[in-house]
Amino acid sequence: EEPLVPVDTRSTYASTTLGISVRYPQNYILDESYAYDAFGQNKLIDGVKFSIPVSMATGTNLSSDSYVSIEWLPRALKCTGDIYLKSATSSVSITEGGVEYLLAKQTGAAAGNIYEEIVYALADSKPCTAVRYFIHSGNIGNYATGTVRQFNRISLITEFDQIRKSLQLRTAPAATSTRP
Repeated sequence: EEPLVPVDTRSTYASTTLGISVRYPQNYILDESYAYDAFGQNKLIDGVKFSIPVSMATGTNLSSDSYVSIEWLPRALKCTGDIYLKSATSSVSITEGGVEYLLAKQTGAAAGNIYEEIVYALADSKPCTAVRYFIHSGNIGNYATGTVRQFNRISLITEFDQIRKSLQLRTAPAATSTRP
């Protein structure tokens, strides 16, 4: 008897224009017109965003505007995670599954909200490509006892990691290619 193979129920986002494909949970919300705007309207970072479903945040201190995005900085001379964040000052090199990332993090808080950003820049990518985890939550101490539960950070990061690890970059087209 053949062993049962688990069925992958994730959706695939693929763009020949951007040269990427990525797998993500079916209930995530895809936004192809996304641009990261923390540096201001004149310094937008274009990308594609996968927002968590509202149901994942319901009843927890996690905000439904949390997401994973894939972003590009085509003019970057060195592809590091810190160039994607306002307050990060350095990146750390990590290798997972044979892929080298330059990882940077920043955390901010305002009015009982916590904003955590983790950026995995793909070291040798051209254009410079990075995966951003944006995790927005409320300080659990600000809620009346028993009204919400602490979100499962490990589960969320694991799901975001699965998205990141599924990212496939197409190598840049040869200089002789004929593109419109």
